[in-house]
Amino acid sequence: MERLPVCLVGCGGMGNRHILGLAALARTGLSNIDLVAVCDLRREWAERAAAEAERVLGRRPRVHTSIDAAVADPGIAAFDVCTEVSAHLPVVLPALAARKPVLCEKPLALTVRAARKMIDAARETGTLLATAENYRRDPPNRLAKAVIDAGLLGQVHMMLQFSAGGSDRIIITPWRHMRDKGGIGADVVVHYTDIIQYYFGEFETIHGHGFIAEPVRYSRDGAVMPHPAYRQHQAEMPETVVPTAEDSMVAIFRMKSGVLVQLGHVPSGPGRDWYQRSVHGRLGSLEIPHDRRGGAPVLRRASGELAGRQILAELPHFELDAVAASIFGKQGVEYDLPFPTSDAGQIAIEQHDFARAVLNNSVPEIDGHGGLTALAAVLGVFESGKIGRPVTMDEMLTSAVSSYQDDLDRGLGLLN
Repeated sequence: MERLPVCLVGCGGMGNRHILGLAALARTGLSNIDLVAVCDLRREWAERAAAEAERVLGRRPRVHTSIDAAVADPGIAAFDVCTEVSAHLPVVLPALAARKPVLCEKPLALTVRAARKMIDAARETGTLLATAENYRRDPPNRLAKAVIDAGLLGQVHMMLQFSAGGSDRIIITPWRHMRDKGGIGADVVVHYTDIIQYYFGEFETIHGHGFIAEPVRYSRDGAVMPHPAYRQHQAEMPETVVPTAEDSMVAIFRMKSGVLVQLGHVPSGPGRDWYQRSVHGRLGSLEIPHDRRGGAPVLRRASGELAGRQILAELPHFELDAVAASIFGKQGVEYDLPFPTSDAGQIAIEQHDFARAVLNNSVPEIDGHGGLTALAAVLGVFESGKIGRPVTMDEMLTSAVSSYQDDLDRGLGLLN
């Protein structure tokens, strides 16, 4: 098998972004995936996704309207899951039970217990489970990781990850403001916790607090939709949403390496958006631009400042993988591409990595455990805020601390 026959499950905005990712992968000439089917409970959404796939890939995939029908389709070898977070568990488990590998969008699950159940199912059946996480695939983040690993900053003391500013508008879709569906705070910050573990390895302790910054969200002037793929949701947008899920959090993470990470994410407050990602060490600092924008990382040391491609002179062995190089260029650590194009490119890289792992019987860059730890770090902030003390990653992974999640687990049928 040279190309993996895949079914896309979940044909909303994220599903359509994954179709565009497959189109970007096809344009590289390195594609190892065939989109043979799409699946959504809403037939009209599935048909619309099939039509889009036909437009950009040249072939119309089959349409299914239940996961059971898709799992039973002998022409499907693997699944790409892009449903809302609360649906990940009931979609992923049947696929793994049928020994069909799964690439599951982040956050991997609604709770730690749900993620562990998926990982256990993958282990018991010997089936690959991968987590779709695209921020680390961005070439500037690949460069940042190389700078850290090469010791160009010396002993690293701390990292800052800060984003604030926005409005009281609904962010992307109403369900992202509902705690039992997978809240927007976790949905966004899990990107950052994955970047943190990508840079520095394992989390040790988590101390923080999550909160709802905007008690009512409005759809006036349209929701905040960062990608054209979500425009289909606009017709179904209510005038207001009263959030039950935290949209904001402030936290301090201590990594097992000793690095401290300060994180703040507060999408509230009109006037200006504030953003910073920086890493600070004994020999200098590194400023990393906002993801998927193509800005140049800046390395500052006593000897001077280097930006973007200039940093490559300090890293003679650095190179992007073949898919990333085809999309962003061999020296694409800074680039000038429209957001949808860079977004599709990074999704293409994660899709190629998943199919490579399945076809070669190897390990994906982010497996189920990697998705679990990024999720546990975010949920640890909420748990810490609830009990008023730091929590350890071990406590999170074993559910020794879980009071914030217990009612969610009952809703999922994982607790009595």
